[in-house]
Amino acid sequence: MIKDFLLRHTPIPALKKGLDTYALRQKTIASNISNVNTPGYRRKEVVFEEKLENALRRRLAGSRTDERHLPIGPQRIQEVVPEVETDPSPVLHSGVNNVDIDREIVEQAKNAIRFAYGARMLRNHFAALRASIKGRFDQ
Repeated sequence: MIKDFLLRHTPIPALKKGLDTYALRQKTIASNISNVNTPGYRRKEVVFEEKLENALRRRLAGSRTDERHLPIGPQRIQEVVPEVETDPSPVLHSGVNNVDIDREIVEQAKNAIRFAYGARMLRNHFAALRASIKGRFDQ
């Protein structure tokens, strides 16, 4: 019962999903940076925030009667999955491929900040849970 409460009625699933996404994004950015001089390489990017926003915007109610049917209504956060997509832009920043090293470094820094913030939020949430279990509250 407590496990169900923790996993469904707290921000833990959203924070976990965010941290997983940021970890995947970090790997993708590292791959782009390591292939900056690879001829013909196409940069990749992680798409998640747009998918999450679209899932949260859906207002149509309904339920699927078969797993092969299209989803109706808002997706649960567990159903929204980050995807790695190839950037189709033909711009060759390096003259070899479409990886712009300056952009990748900026994205890497932004992603590291987001991951640190998400980890801090998760840590604070668990600290509050721990304090409530022990019966200690900050006044």
